[in-house]
Amino acid sequence: MKQCHARSLPPGPPLNHSCPHPRSFVQLLATGETQHDLGNTISSAIMGFFTERRLSVRVGCILLALAALLSPTHAYTELPDDALRGIPSGGDGFDIKSGSLLAPILIPRVPGTPGSFKAQEHFVSFFKTKLPEWRIEWHNSTAKTPATGDKDIPFTNLIFVRDPPWAKVGDVGRLTLVAHYDSLYKPDGFIGAIDSAAPCAMLMQTALGIEEALAKKWKAMQDSGDAGMGLEEEVGVQILLLDGEEAWVRWTAEDSLYGSRALAESWETEVHPAMSTYKSPINSISLFLLLDLLGAKNPRIPSYFPTTHWAYQTMAKIEGRMRKLGIIESTDSQPFLPELHKEHNQFRRGFVEDDHVPFMARGVEILHMIPTPFPPQWHKMEDDGEHLDIPTVRDWTRIVTAFTAEWLDIAEYLPKKTEGQLKREATETAKTEL
Repeated sequence: MKQCHARSLPPGPPLNHSCPHPRSFVQLLATGETQHDLGNTISSAIMGFFTERRLSVRVGCILLALAALLSPTHAYTELPDDALRGIPSGGDGFDIKSGSLLAPILIPRVPGTPGSFKAQEHFVSFFKTKLPEWRIEWHNSTAKTPATGDKDIPFTNLIFVRDPPWAKVGDVGRLTLVAHYDSLYKPDGFIGAIDSAAPCAMLMQTALGIEEALAKKWKAMQDSGDAGMGLEEEVGVQILLLDGEEAWVRWTAEDSLYGSRALAESWETEVHPAMSTYKSPINSISLFLLLDLLGAKNPRIPSYFPTTHWAYQTMAKIEGRMRKLGIIESTDSQPFLPELHKEHNQFRRGFVEDDHVPFMARGVEILHMIPTPFPPQWHKMEDDGEHLDIPTVRDWTRIVTAFTAEWLDIAEYLPKKTEGQLKREATETAKTEL
């Protein structure tokens, strides 16, 4: 799979030619930029857009972004404590023998094999039965690999999308949650629990954990007449379960990332209707949040990219608050995300190669959740269900779900729990597991 050493960053890609995401201006405030800096940033954005065609449309986009910035409803709001306590963990859905989320995919999942098809069936069945409002899309491609000669191997990416019901496809910016579901071709029988069955199951539970609150928010907006008024950014969420991340023989630019390379190329060339806010599906990605190698004990994940350090900080703050509130289950006393206070001059021009690379090359902002160093079971037969740390799996699920809920601004619609309720549930869970 991904190379375990850092590689130099490629030359910086051109900026996406779409309306500036209003959240990007809010990010400047959240990370401590002064009003003067913010003004310079906005001025630069305006000057850049003046060079574009369709001048009036671009100016309109900027005005909408400024209106969103000034609107109090668009401030990035932290979840209150009672909402953090209420974030579901997935519970016994992560049981490695019988859990409805994880157990069905703790099998070899080599592309084009029955195990891969079973995993696809599991994902699609879950969304059709549990989350019928989510749109399901398939992205299919084929490629030859160094291990299979002239035989074309099928690679199938699965895309699950939840947009505001009134919004047009090209007008929605989406938080994009990503994991790969394929497993290594060799050794025979390799499962890949941290790599990446567990991250896939985490994202399934994240979707389940936000759905009720998200539906309530959008219904309230429709009932109040606020839906589709154009004064608020249209924000959605999508989950990409990608195929073909693993190398078949040896990691190279050609023997790796089969599914993500095909999808990024397709989404770059697909054009949204004229006058859409976003030119293409690739431009519609507000943040590409990639989970990989998660589920082992004691993970340490650095902040890889300065441009998304604000998002890393947001997730690290969520983790820190959950620890203070006694929500975190795992026995690890050190934070999963230790670089909350990393300074700009501490970033290095390097990264771990993974499914984000084809998207990053096209200007997409990346938040990469992968431990450094890799867990000890990486690419070994020990990477199976028995070597998962399930409390850590549930903790990651809570953190990612809370991050997603904050992004979608659904705090007031989430279920709430008191400290006493949380303690009683923890006690009952401990008794059940004994």
